[in-house]
Amino acid sequence: MKLAFFGAGGKVGRAVVPGLEQAGHEVRGFELGDEIDVRGLDAAVDFTSPEAAPENVRAALEQGVSCVVGTTGWDPESLHGLAEEKGLRLFVAANFSVGAVLMMRFAQEAAAYFPRAEIIELHNEAKKDAPSGTAIVTAGLLGGDPVIHSVRLPGLMSHQEVLFGGDGELLTIRHDTTARESFVPGVLLALEKLGSLPPGLTLGLDQLL
Repeated sequence: MKLAFFGAGGKVGRAVVPGLEQAGHEVRGFELGDEIDVRGLDAAVDFTSPEAAPENVRAALEQGVSCVVGTTGWDPESLHGLAEEKGLRLFVAANFSVGAVLMMRFAQEAAAYFPRAEIIELHNEAKKDAPSGTAIVTAGLLGGDPVIHSVRLPGLMSHQEVLFGGDGELLTIRHDTTARESFVPGVLLALEKLGSLPPGLTLGLDQLL
């Protein structure tokens, strides 16, 4: 596929773009301030910031290009109508790591057997949104409005643990991202399935597994 990649020079972009190219995709990188012209491309990928992503995605959709988005901290529902109207796909996932998706799935299963749960999410201090998109999705899966603790420190990358407490026992389900290359399989899966999704917004990598 011929792809636009918003944020190609960022931390995620520098890890993911080589993986996409190795898989045979042709990638055209875009950075903040670049003129957005993606006409004729097969899809656009966005890993930028909550401030930049909405305009990047809107521009791509208006130019007839479906999108895969990993940026959190914005409201993708606001562009569902535009994508649907144009017969395009807008796929947004809070986390493209298959391990993180499984962590959320396991936590959802465990929630039925414990009276209380809390979530601790840990990210590098450069991450702007708190709580993280993954933590918000996890909380929704657990139900009961669990408390979310957000940690932002240098030396961290992307980590989350869900703690379940019961009488005399504690269950911890944890996922650690130690390299951003772990997002590549999830992005490749989203691109592979993009054309088979219904027009409009689809949320979550779990929808593709």
